[in-house]
Amino acid sequence: MAPPAPARAVFGNGTAHSRDQHRCLEAAYDPVTLPRLAATGVGPGWHCLEIGAGGGSIARWLAQRVAPGGSVLATDRDPRDLVPGPQLAVAALDVARDPLPEAAYDLIVARLVLQHVPTRAAVLPRLVRALRPGGLLQIDEIDASYEPPLLTPDAAAEELYLRFLRAKSAAMRAAGGDPHWGRAVPAALRAAGLTAVDVHLHIGVRHAQDPGLGLQSNHTRNLRDRLVEQGMTDEELDRVRQLMRDPGFRAASSVFYSVQGRRPGGEGR
Repeated sequence: MAPPAPARAVFGNGTAHSRDQHRCLEAAYDPVTLPRLAATGVGPGWHCLEIGAGGGSIARWLAQRVAPGGSVLATDRDPRDLVPGPQLAVAALDVARDPLPEAAYDLIVARLVLQHVPTRAAVLPRLVRALRPGGLLQIDEIDASYEPPLLTPDAAAEELYLRFLRAKSAAMRAAGGDPHWGRAVPAALRAAGLTAVDVHLHIGVRHAQDPGLGLQSNHTRNLRDRLVEQGMTDEELDRVRQLMRDPGFRAASSVFYSVQGRRPGGEGR
């Protein structure tokens, strides 16, 4: 029996919205993701795989670290926003459907990808098998169950922001995603057979100059059709954007989990 057709991606690539989303993601989360990767000791000769590489900032950073002798493969279901370079190859890959080589990588990283994959529980063991013995897997994900507004002009504005958050979470779930999956990642990595599971958490304050809030604003446009399906109107989305531009607005970010685990066997790098 043929595998089921892939679900329509929540976020597409190759658009003005996708490029803005990549910019906001990199500004918001690279300061957390890259130091975590640096702590693995990734360096010359390492072979690395990124799942769902988006705009490519992580892959480019890794490519600089693994020279000479190493390699980075940056993959995405739609890799049109990725550019190959020295030590950096690009490939189309649907991690839910496409095969991965066995025991091929010293390091695999996936940021804000698997929460969107309905079969994530089946994908994780495949990622583990793609690691060399002693290799490392880093999964960075969010838990969007906690991101309350803290300062808003009035109660109506607070409720509007909460309505937007609820609609976005509902849209993710309708597409088979789990916007709260970040909290489940440590146990999921252990269940997949990884050892030395290490968990770091990050939470910040959203404000008008914060790229994390810029990402939220991007989603009012990038996910417009899905948000309307969840009952929001264009007028409400416009008011949410205005609220996010208010210099007095403050909200807690979602909780960002950066979780690493090691495949047993070997000595690692």
